[in-house]
Amino acid sequence: MLRAWRAPLAARARAGAGAGARGRAGAASEAGSRQPLAEGGYRDSVLLPRSRFAAQLPGRLQPDTELETQQKSGFSELYAWQRQRKAKQEFCLHDGPPYANGDPHVGHALNKILKDITNRFYMMRGYKVHYVPGWDCHGLPIELKALSEVKGAENLSPMEIRQKARKFAERAMEKQKSAFIRWGIMADWENCYRTFDPKYEANQLRVFHKMYDKGFIYQDYKPVFWSPSAKTALAEAELEYNEQHVSRSAYIKFPLLKTPPKLTSVIDGSSPASVLVWTTQPWTVPANQAVCYMPDSAYSIVKCTTTGEYFILAADRVESTAAVLDTQFEVISTCKGADLADGSCAHPTIPGRVSPLLPANHVTMAKGTGLVHTAPAHGMEDYSVASHHQLPTECLVDESGYFTEAAGPELQKKNVLEEGNEAVIKMLQAAGSLLKEEKYMHSYPYDWRTKKPMIIRASKQWFVNTASVKAAAQEVLKKVKIVPTSAVNRMLEMLDRRTFWCISRQRCWGVPIPVFYQKNTGESLINSETITDVIKIVEQQGTDAWWTLPIEQLLSKEAVAKAGGGHDVLDYVKGQDVLDIWFDSGTSWAHVLEGTEQRADTYLEGKDQLGGWFQSSLLTSVATRKKAPFKTLVVHGFTLGEKGEKMSKSIGNVVDPDVVVNGGEDHTKDPPYGADVLRWWVAESNVFTEVLIGPVVLNAARDDINKLRNTLRFMLGNMADFNPETDSIPPSEMYIVDQYMLHLLQDYGSKVTEAYKEYDYSKVVRLLQAFCSRNLSNFYFSIIKDRLYCEEEKDPKRRSCQTVLAEALDIVVRSFAPILPHLAEEVFQHIPYKKDSEGVFRTGWIKASSGWKKPGIEEAIEGACAMRDSFLGSIPGKNALEYEVVIVIEPGLLFELMEALQAEESSSVSQLNEIMMASQTTLLSELPKEIPTDANIIKGTFLINLEGGDIREESSYKVIALPTAKAKCPRCRRYTSDSSSTPCPRCLKVLAGKGST
Repeated sequence: MLRAWRAPLAARARAGAGAGARGRAGAASEAGSRQPLAEGGYRDSVLLPRSRFAAQLPGRLQPDTELETQQKSGFSELYAWQRQRKAKQEFCLHDGPPYANGDPHVGHALNKILKDITNRFYMMRGYKVHYVPGWDCHGLPIELKALSEVKGAENLSPMEIRQKARKFAERAMEKQKSAFIRWGIMADWENCYRTFDPKYEANQLRVFHKMYDKGFIYQDYKPVFWSPSAKTALAEAELEYNEQHVSRSAYIKFPLLKTPPKLTSVIDGSSPASVLVWTTQPWTVPANQAVCYMPDSAYSIVKCTTTGEYFILAADRVESTAAVLDTQFEVISTCKGADLADGSCAHPTIPGRVSPLLPANHVTMAKGTGLVHTAPAHGMEDYSVASHHQLPTECLVDESGYFTEAAGPELQKKNVLEEGNEAVIKMLQAAGSLLKEEKYMHSYPYDWRTKKPMIIRASKQWFVNTASVKAAAQEVLKKVKIVPTSAVNRMLEMLDRRTFWCISRQRCWGVPIPVFYQKNTGESLINSETITDVIKIVEQQGTDAWWTLPIEQLLSKEAVAKAGGGHDVLDYVKGQDVLDIWFDSGTSWAHVLEGTEQRADTYLEGKDQLGGWFQSSLLTSVATRKKAPFKTLVVHGFTLGEKGEKMSKSIGNVVDPDVVVNGGEDHTKDPPYGADVLRWWVAESNVFTEVLIGPVVLNAARDDINKLRNTLRFMLGNMADFNPETDSIPPSEMYIVDQYMLHLLQDYGSKVTEAYKEYDYSKVVRLLQAFCSRNLSNFYFSIIKDRLYCEEEKDPKRRSCQTVLAEALDIVVRSFAPILPHLAEEVFQHIPYKKDSEGVFRTGWIKASSGWKKPGIEEAIEGACAMRDSFLGSIPGKNALEYEVVIVIEPGLLFELMEALQAEESSSVSQLNEIMMASQTTLLSELPKEIPTDANIIKGTFLINLEGGDIREESSYKVIALPTAKAKCPRCRRYTSDSSSTPCPRCLKVLAGKGST
């Protein structure tokens, strides 16, 4: 039989039996729960569980116990402790800096807890964890919030604005830091990084310097996303799209001045002819420089049946355009777009200006007319066309989104998105160029901070030429492990679409771009000498120096002389732009990551960072050192209300993590759950999709933890008299079911470890719940209660299952410790044999012996469980202890396996009877001659598959349940006594102090 238990493959039960012990939780639990306490004077002789570990911690007890546990277990010293110990290798998780502009929210909780679970797992496995938390401290949102608290903010100097923004950020960081610590986040809280620290700013400028030297950073005048409400350029990652934005779209005619040569035979000048364009932004028409067509598409020359005018538009758009204009078009001729070459139009609002017809690949046929009005100052593709054809890129709109003087007296000082738009439409009407105006709902970019519409506006800005670095970045990214794999293509696509990155912002709360401008010409002065000088000052004094020091202390005579031109230092002024905060945070690797590699094992952030921090970190690192700053990217989803809706105060579904932990004003409505409930919510969620949270979710999490507490309490309570060092039983001497549990524990430990390695924490929770519920509570605990409670204290049979309970408790607690650190340490404080313990985190990961793995042992236990299920199924709702069971198995392997659990024919104390949960079990190879005529005989089969399939045998069995003739023992409550007033033979031995051997 030992050979069979060493076999590599477990058996599988089928037919009427089910699928083995792990599938039989319910019936076992139901039967086992019917064993009451001893009666009369025998109650004190029963070894009942004893533990001060509470099954539940209602009300304030949960958060209060967590705080006490943090204190007792030294949560605050844990990070420093593990950094000082000797470790085989280091694990570095680089903290993407949260923004220091508000209170902690559930998005923070999701992110920080995921990171902490990861760090605690690696620390327990013996790694030296490097995790330095940080904050992103610059930028417009902080500036706006800080100034919203001040009257007359528009009159503040740059330094006053910076001081108020700094104080605001510091307050926000302290609030967030306190919350993170309360959630149990293990980190180097004494040495956090902040993007406004002088050394950080200096390292950031060193990266800027390297990128400038390598030619990746340049200044140019071209259209960028511009926020009129914030008066600054923004990067694409700083936009959010409003799907319900309504624009005033217009169909406009541009009269032909010069007919395309290939169309002169069709358009002879006898009737007016125009090209038709459609735009959702009429305010850009004054900046028009051309009309673009798609060279390979078909275009039609049509005649309007109402006016007799000729129009040119895409052939595919003739019918839809005629319908919109409420007219009919007669198609006169059709041509290729290329045939429109060398034609030109009159500008619809500016007399004398010519708009040439030009080919362009960005023209689409999905909507509009297939001809695109082109304003190079207000469109990225428009600008490309203008660059290619040397067209002017004059911008007629100022930083606040108002038309400038150059736009003419009719438009000057009008807001382009409001009265300016209205004025242009009236000008088009007056010129007879407007054919139709209508409201058009579409997706439109908004400033993610001010929540106001954006415009595209040409201005002089500083850029990173991502076109020249993205190919290398994409190649580097292919070598990075990305979890989940579905995020790989999304990030590659985002990189592919990014042709340049505007890194200058027109604010003062940030790191200045170290550039000087010649007063008269506006020519920029920036080189290695000027940047190096500024870096030295910033490292000592911080970037405030840029605003407080006179120019002669920032710009040296030597640097000016080297630039040539015969200028003096005082001929220059300091630049007013600061660096984009994505450049701030994207260079964090240069400051935080240690060693020559400066590469983290893991970056773990939300999916918005695929176009944000992940990307800016990758681009700056690849540009300066041709490698990624990370080996693995883990990408999680966003938090939503429990119905899948966005959180908003108006809906009333915003979940405040502080209220989750400590409770709200009304504890009946908002009970205090404690931090571990928050952590369980994170771990059990599928974080790679959207993560839902609300009262139902939180109550379920609390219930799950309470179920786990009950399982832990049972194990703790049954080890009050046990010390593993002196009382453990070797596996070879254990009951077979105890060996089977060690086998399952080994398998559980391996699967949990693999799930942690893959960042699949919801799988860890599923494995934990399944193991505790099915394998422990409902199966194992049910069948060992009699041994634990009623055998003599030191009996090897009792010590055997206590040894398993001690191993199970240790492995289970370690398996969930990274997720529920407070509960794990609380349990360790209640383990009776771990006096003055170092705690769970200082003593390592799961220690399951490979020697416990005995795949063949499953045959014996699962075979017995298949028959146990047949027995319990035949007496539904009744107490199994009131029955004896007869098992009949044809001679063969299955019979031999059952014989190993019960050597004698009939027994009330055998291992087989313990599993059957009856008062007595009889094992036979053939049906007995005398069976009651009303006996219910259950038939089943069990398939044994051993030694990789070399041994396969399907055995039949019969199970008969018979009411026992014995009396109920007043001590163990099993029906094994000759008299209800006298204990059974086993209990008499225990009471006599002899015990069983």
